[in-house]
Formats: sequence, C-alpha cells, structure tokens
Amino acid sequence: MGDRSGIEWTEATWNPTTGCDRTSPGCDNCYALTLAKRLKAMGQVKYQQDGDPRTSGPGFGLTLHPGALPLPKTWDAPRTIFVNSMSDLFHPEVPLGYIRQVFDVIAETPQHTYQVLTKRSRRLAQTASHLDWPPNLWMGVSVESARYSFRIGHLQTVPAAVRFLSCEPLLGPLNELDLQGIHWVIAGGESGGNARRMAPDWVRSIRDQCLDAGVAFFFKQWGGRTPKAHGRELDGALHDEMPQVAVA
Repeated sequence: MGDRSGIEWTEATWNPTTGCDRTSPGCDNCYALTLAKRLKAMGQVKYQQDGDPRTSGPGFGLTLHPGALPLPKTWDAPRTIFVNSMSDLFHPEVPLGYIRQVFDVIAETPQHTYQVLTKRSRRLAQTASHLDWPPNLWMGVSVESARYSFRIGHLQTVPAAVRFLSCEPLLGPLNELDLQGIHWVIAGGESGGNARRMAPDWVRSIRDQCLDAGVAFFFKQWGGRTPKAHGRELDGALHDEMPQVAVA
C-alpha cells in the first residue's frame, strides 16, 4: 500500500491504520478483508493482528501504525491520496488523538490532496467539531443503498472543503439523494466472485441526479468477477468528473 494505486479515482494510498469490522451489507464481500488474509500469509508485518471472526478476519484486526504517519512527507510530487484503503479512520477503536495526528500530517503536506472515506458517519459527525479540517482534505461516506442514506446527513454537518459519496458497491436504487452541500459522487458495482448484481438504472438515476444538482459524477466500474473486462462506459460515455472546488 503506498506510492501508487490501481483505484481509478485516486493516485496513491496511505494506511496509518489497518483492519476493520463489518458494519453494514456493503462490507459483506470486502476486498480489504480478502487482501489482508493474503498479506498475513505472506508475512506482512502490518497484517498480523487477527480480528473478531464474527465481524472481521485473519490479519484484519484494527491496528494503529504510528510509523506510517510520516510517509506522505516523503512524497515531494503532489498526488491524490486515499487514506486508509485498508481500514476506517473513524472506527470506534481509533482514538481521537490519533485521528488528530493523521489530520496534522495532512495539514503539514499541502501539496497533496487527501480522500478520507468512512462508514462510521455517526462518529464522524460527533468528532468533527473536535478536529481542525485542513483545506486539502476531502471527506466522504459510503452509501450502498437507501437504507444507509442517513450517512449523508451526518456528512453534511462536517466542515470539509470537499464532501463526497461513495455509492460502491451499489446494492440498490438511490432515487432520492440529498446532494445539498455534496461536491462529488462515485458509483460502482461490486467486484469478485460473489459480486452482487448492480442494475444499470440505479447508476443512471445517480448520474442524472448529479447532473441536475451540478455535482461531479464518477462511474468507477460495472463490477463482477472481472470488473475491468466490462469497461467503464455508461450509455456510451465515460464519467470521470472530479470536484471543482478550489483548495487554498
């Protein structure tokens, strides 16, 4: 995890914590859980802590990595960095003081743009006023189905320069998205052998709502066992929009 990433909407990853626990159906086929098990078997030091088998798995116990905090400071060239691709910064076991340390690194490296994504939107909202929000930090929540649209309301209370939604894996229609104060929406299907089906009309609805609201829309993938084989076009077009928000 680090200097380069294959994720279409970012350029690099940085994992000052690793591990997580299932919190909603979007976690059922978690790529990070599968990858952590493989990394543990390979002897990777960061993935030796096992999680609760009921909610996590081998190599995926929540673990802090203070030694990883300085990593972005070693990258001189500006890049977009996905924070905690293998964890959730707002997991209840991550101390507020440690979140502050992560935010401090972000503030100290203004050449980079950081993307933080969480499913723990309640904790995000509860802790937001206790954090200093750097202008180069984008904050997002996962919304995999209408049942979890409440996370949007929590995000809307956060004073981040950019607020975004990750509707991936998209598991149901989201026909009434509240996009007030939202700058960017990512949508995509689930990948892997047990991938659940995503209906094209679910994606079209999100695209059209973003267009009506003037919100940037990024379509990542159709999903399936080999998601890249299906391309990334929706109705014959690529949707690679990024939020057009000035960062001081």
